[in-house]
Amino acid sequence: MAAPARALAPSPESSARALGAKQDARRDQLAESALETLGELGYARTSLREIAAKSPFSHGVVHYYFASKSELIAYCVRYYKARCVTRYDAIVADSSTAEELRAAFAAKLAETLRDEAPMHRLWYDLRTAAYFEPDLREAVVEIDAGLEAMIWRIIERYADLARARPSFDSPTTYAVLDGLFESALTQATLGDPAAAGQRLEASAAAVLPTLISLHP
Repeated sequence: MAAPARALAPSPESSARALGAKQDARRDQLAESALETLGELGYARTSLREIAAKSPFSHGVVHYYFASKSELIAYCVRYYKARCVTRYDAIVADSSTAEELRAAFAAKLAETLRDEAPMHRLWYDLRTAAYFEPDLREAVVEIDAGLEAMIWRIIERYADLARARPSFDSPTTYAVLDGLFESALTQATLGDPAAAGQRLEASAAAVLPTLISLHP
């Protein structure tokens, strides 16, 4: 009678991949848990100990996965912004006319301003802190580039649907819409959030056509 076959031990490569996936999943869990605290307190007022105190994880666990506050916060914002990008990519994929895309994009900007203002405040806080914190710069540049690329996909699709072309290059287009959003976020934080959302939606819908030009 043949001896039963022994199960093969996992290769070092597959074990390393499994460990990496497990660590990434835990980092994502920590990011989810930390985002609320970060959005409430901002970069300067948040420490790893503060994040641990308001999460299911111990300070030791947080410190095991993230060596510093800067590393954790950069990871959290990168994680959040990656989710944001997919929402706008859905608008690009689902819109069949230029007007439909324009309305959907403006409405989504206003919606995220109303529903997720603390996260956006954290992003602008982090971006400003990068002027003085070298450890943040690589992550900020990466996140900013991803947001610019997202905006450019929207404008290229909008121009294509309108049988037009972008009026400006990618950095200029991003600066226009980013400035519009940051201004609305300031109004929402310091003034009337509802009015800020309405103003942002109307302004974005009005500005978008100026960012494309009809073919000669």
